[in-house]
Amino acid sequence: MVETNTSGMTRRGLLGAFAATTLVAAPTLSNAAGFLRGSGDIRRIRMYSGRTGERIDMIYWIDGKYIKDAVKEINYFMRDWRNDQVKEIDTRTIDIMAASHNLLEVNEPYMMLSGYRSPQTNAMLRRRSRGVAKNSLHMRGQAADLRLASRSVGQMAKAAQACRAGGVGKYRGSNFVHMDCGQVRSWSG
Repeated sequence: MVETNTSGMTRRGLLGAFAATTLVAAPTLSNAAGFLRGSGDIRRIRMYSGRTGERIDMIYWIDGKYIKDAVKEINYFMRDWRNDQVKEIDTRTIDIMAASHNLLEVNEPYMMLSGYRSPQTNAMLRRRSRGVAKNSLHMRGQAADLRLASRSVGQMAKAAQACRAGGVGKYRGSNFVHMDCGQVRSWSG
């Protein structure tokens, strides 16, 4: 079951972010002509994991509907790689990641550093670093830590903040951006 937190994101805000990305992304999509003719809206996510070597590049939403099998594959991809535990990823987080990626106008996939974290993994990471939250949204399947080689932490954070849909953390020293679907907020770590 997907756990949700409605305090951080409104449907209107998220739709606005995707409307903005449509204008930016349409010229770069291979099917831009069909897209602009009203053939429907699509959402796509592209990521790879340096930990597992896995890659994902898929359309997960078409014409107002999530594709169940695609979301299931995203859930598996974003699993806790340390123990292979899978949790349903909140689709709002996936949407924020996809919208931010579109705003950045890159073809490069995200490098996912962390998606879902089991409570055991989160506790272990907390023992090693004080920057890990005790009640991290990673444990709810509502957060991801991402990197792009072609964009700076500042650029990625600015794109995620433009969505006005959740939390954005900038970790310049570790070269990644945290994106989540919790309350709208930003910080530097």
